[in-house]
Amino acid sequence: MLPKLIVQLQPPVAVYLALAGSNMLDYLQITLMLSPLELTVSTAVVFVAGMVRGFAGFGLSALVMAGLALIIPPVSLIPVCFLLEGTASMIMIRGGFKNADRKIAYGLAIGSAIGVPFGLLTTLNVSVDTSRLLALSLILVLAFLQLFNKSPAFLATRPGLYITGLIAGFATGIASVGGMVVALYVLAQNAPATRMRASLVLFLFLGLFTSAIWLSLSGMLDALAVKRAVFLAPVVIAGVLTGSYLFRPSLEGLYKRFCLVLLIGLAVTGLLRQLQG
Repeated sequence: MLPKLIVQLQPPVAVYLALAGSNMLDYLQITLMLSPLELTVSTAVVFVAGMVRGFAGFGLSALVMAGLALIIPPVSLIPVCFLLEGTASMIMIRGGFKNADRKIAYGLAIGSAIGVPFGLLTTLNVSVDTSRLLALSLILVLAFLQLFNKSPAFLATRPGLYITGLIAGFATGIASVGGMVVALYVLAQNAPATRMRASLVLFLFLGLFTSAIWLSLSGMLDALAVKRAVFLAPVVIAGVLTGSYLFRPSLEGLYKRFCLVLLIGLAVTGLLRQLQG
């Protein structure tokens, strides 16, 4: 009698679970304004981007932008990247304070604070298609420069510190890729991998405060961006923790090449799809 009762109860339970899952998916689609496929792609991209951030110290926003710019317009994706960077920074900041060159990080942050509003103004005053082309092109150029170790010599000078910060701020406003510009500055100094990673982490943490002000004033940091970031926050946390666990200083060169090749592939794919209309 008991087995029959269990069998009779199974279909209603299965139906209930199916309905609950369907209702949750419908709720997410309405709340986040993303289709099931877009939700799946966004989750996968953010997890990989979190892993890259965990073992390289940068690249989260660049990967998210390169991977999702054709799904979410850059003007809407920038505040999401900002909030995800904030989540990642809260996890990684301990190492940033411990190993970073604070003088360099502070100088870069000052320049970035000035550059961010100019980047945001550019993004807000161009079409969605143009902003996608700008963001993906910028990612492609920066990734190629790092992949082939091409960094202007003047970046290693004192004025180069603040100029780099200014350009990083502008790049943050265009495509949330200020960390990649700073990585070029660190490359010009031939800094150790641990110092590079920590300085980038500290710079990105400091930039959160000024970026929050500019994004709020511009109206880009809206309720939809917050909802999307809240949904993706656990995913980026899992990615960062996984990447941090996998980080080995001896394999830093391999990590970097992998990240840059991945970025180049995503940027090229996005540009080709955008140009094809």
